Amino acid sequence: MNKRPQLLSYIPSLDGIRALSVLAVIVYHANKLWLPGGFLGVEVFFVISGYLITLLLLAESEQSGSISLGQFWMRRFRRLLPALWVLVVGVVVFASLFQREMLGKLRGDVVAALLYGFNWFQIWNGTSYFTSFEFVPLRHLWSLAVEEQFYLVWPLVMLLVAKVGRRKLPSVGVLFFGLSAAVAIYVALTYRSGTISTIDQTPVQFMSLFGHSVSRIDFLFLGTLTRSGGLLLGAALAIWWRPWLLKRSIASTDGSLFDLVGLVGLGVIVAAMFKFHTVIEGTDAGTVGYDFLFRGGFFVVDLASVALIAAAVHPSSFIVSRTLGNPVFVWLGRRSYGFYLFHWPVFQFYRRFAGKALTPYEFVVLVLIALAFTELSFRLVETPVRRGAISQWWREFRAPAYGIDAVKRQRQVLLIAVFSLLPIFGVVSLATAKVQVDEITQNLSDNEGNVVDLLDSGAASAPVVITGTTLVGQAPVAPGSLDGQVIDILAIGDSVMLGAANVLTERGVTVDALKSRPFRQALEIANYMKSINRLGSVVIIHLGTNNTVDAKTLDEIMVPLKDVPLVLFVNVHVPDEARQNANNLLLNEMPSRYENVKVFDWNAVAIAHPEYLYSDQTHIRIEGQKVYADLMMQAIGRP
Repeated sequence: MNKRPQLLSYIPSLDGIRALSVLAVIVYHANKLWLPGGFLGVEVFFVISGYLITLLLLAESEQSGSISLGQFWMRRFRRLLPALWVLVVGVVVFASLFQREMLGKLRGDVVAALLYGFNWFQIWNGTSYFTSFEFVPLRHLWSLAVEEQFYLVWPLVMLLVAKVGRRKLPSVGVLFFGLSAAVAIYVALTYRSGTISTIDQTPVQFMSLFGHSVSRIDFLFLGTLTRSGGLLLGAALAIWWRPWLLKRSIASTDGSLFDLVGLVGLGVIVAAMFKFHTVIEGTDAGTVGYDFLFRGGFFVVDLASVALIAAAVHPSSFIVSRTLGNPVFVWLGRRSYGFYLFHWPVFQFYRRFAGKALTPYEFVVLVLIALAFTELSFRLVETPVRRGAISQWWREFRAPAYGIDAVKRQRQVLLIAVFSLLPIFGVVSLATAKVQVDEITQNLSDNEGNVVDLLDSGAASAPVVITGTTLVGQAPVAPGSLDGQVIDILAIGDSVMLGAANVLTERGVTVDALKSRPFRQALEIANYMKSINRLGSVVIIHLGTNNTVDAKTLDEIMVPLKDVPLVLFVNVHVPDEARQNANNLLLNEMPSRYENVKVFDWNAVAIAHPEYLYSDQTHIRIEGQKVYADLMMQAIGRP
């Protein structure tokens, strides 16, 4: 049985904090524009876990004089693993039935999830947590991996602490607090500001992990050590703030003070969730990390969480403890683990891509579906397992049975066999599936041979190679060549243009397109081409899919392009990102400021014809690529 030590009674307000935290994370996962810092709910969870697990171990140590490692780990096993297994099996079965092309890429995720090493799997493989155009139904399990790794190690630490004795516990709390601060300092010193791109372009944004290069920001955001600050701070609070001692301490006399402290903590957390930026964001210079988050932001949220928890568990607290301990919050908080487990796969199987924002209607429907799975898991899996139902069933099953009991047992075996068919089918499908590249990645890969890299110093000395369709006596520069000729039609773009590079090249356009290209790189290319006198009659720029741009950058781009007869800016279609409207507003103003500028309204075309786009609503399907190229040629007067 999963019994709580008697010294530590149930604290409803902690479930209230869990409820608010999981709601914040789910809103963020649905549409990060609604709550940019909603991911901080995970950090609050870490502090709660550090506090509660340390309390449980302290209570057991004080009551029995020792800590049973086996019983602790068995309680954690019963609490966490059954629902996780149900989730993973459900994801595998669903993918096997409806999205078989994803099974090969899903296999490693499943193994990592079952071993509770998903965070390190993501770090090592470079499958960044922040990619928006990926199908990753188990991505959210990184945080559970951090907690489970903590649960494996922390009882051993507390076993040593128990040997220290009660008198030295305050000093141990200071030690834990110091370690938490040390983690925050380490993260701040390890983090690097600036643009984040490939290892060749931004080597400072990568680091060595056992001789293997990994993304620095992924390591800091997903790593167990670097995210242990909240767990350690929660542990320090547990040592200083044990509820069974607070009931008879002087600190229990003034509840209003603790209500104030708790409300301040809650206010800081809520403000951070609304005011913090998302972890990485696109700017005109490229993709950058949120500096403040890694340079004290997490620690600030940890301290605010400590203040909120301290008030919530205090026996004299009235406003905070009763508000957070209301029946609705408690109901959701008790199911927060299952809700967190199931919401992300439900979102993913519906929208396919991690970065696709949900509408309010979609959000409500999908949350209700996730809650239904959560309740089924809570009633049929989590609660029975915690109460020892499986052990009891196994004892009964092994006992001799005769007559009617034997018939019932045979029916049980038959039902188990029937219900095992789909999981077995899913596991076999997963084990034998081939890794298939998704259609967007495949399209981009197919087009990489149709572009040139004008900033590559080796391109200038390449031999003359001319292919493609000649327009007005001018051939496009072939991929890999820059032989001194003026480039009549030059197109500069990111992955959206890269996907259509073949059809643009066929129409006489020289394409320099790169995935995740920042807007400011157009300035570098324009300056370089101007300096070697190779700008022709048309320059096309389609950037801003992955990052923002400002008026200053656009004006700087126009300086080397002022003598080009026509500069065509293509506006962007990224409906799930706030930068779409901001970028397009600036681009649409350009013709009124520069006589040689036109704007091709691709956003309007994409809105009118969603069938031209892949399911990410951004990259262009093959049939849409032809329309994209034809309309672009019409816009420059070369139909």
